[in-house]
Amino acid sequence: MNRILFSALALVSTAGLVIAAEVKSGLSAGEKPSAFNVKDITGPNAGKSLCYRCQYGTRPVTVVFTREITPEVSDLVKQLDEKVGANKDKKMAGFVVLLTDDADGGAKQLSKLAADKKIANVPLTVFDGTAGPESYKISKDAAVNVMMWNKMTVQVNEAFGAGKLTKDDVSKIAGETKKILE
Repeated sequence: MNRILFSALALVSTAGLVIAAEVKSGLSAGEKPSAFNVKDITGPNAGKSLCYRCQYGTRPVTVVFTREITPEVSDLVKQLDEKVGANKDKKMAGFVVLLTDDADGGAKQLSKLAADKKIANVPLTVFDGTAGPESYKISKDAAVNVMMWNKMTVQVNEAFGAGKLTKDDVSKIAGETKKILE
């Protein structure tokens, strides 16, 4: 009887840790993304401030908000770049937003990422400030927040704490792009 009770307590305790580790961040499915400006570092508008959400309009869009450039984030950007390239016929678009208080340092990181991973289809941008655009409700606990929308309606939102994005998560997110292409 004690073993059963101990096992049940261990299971509840473990489930509590998993729930506590989840990060709630960003726009929920069904919400509408609003306009915000970024500085384009590597895209077709390099050096300019603009609103990619505005430019892409009702197209299927994937945006990665990140506070860190880790190997996993780099792999995610590469896979999303490939998805955008493979779905040009469906007018898929995407962009990456580095949330930083050091725009110059961020620009150097993004330029290196673009060169190392040969990013060709997804502009890498900088947002001035680590909080991100207020209307997007990005949690201070989210190191990476990926949102996908089509026809200006969010369909996918995934958020990860610092160091929590894994290779499996990267593959899962890349696969979720099909949800905005249907």
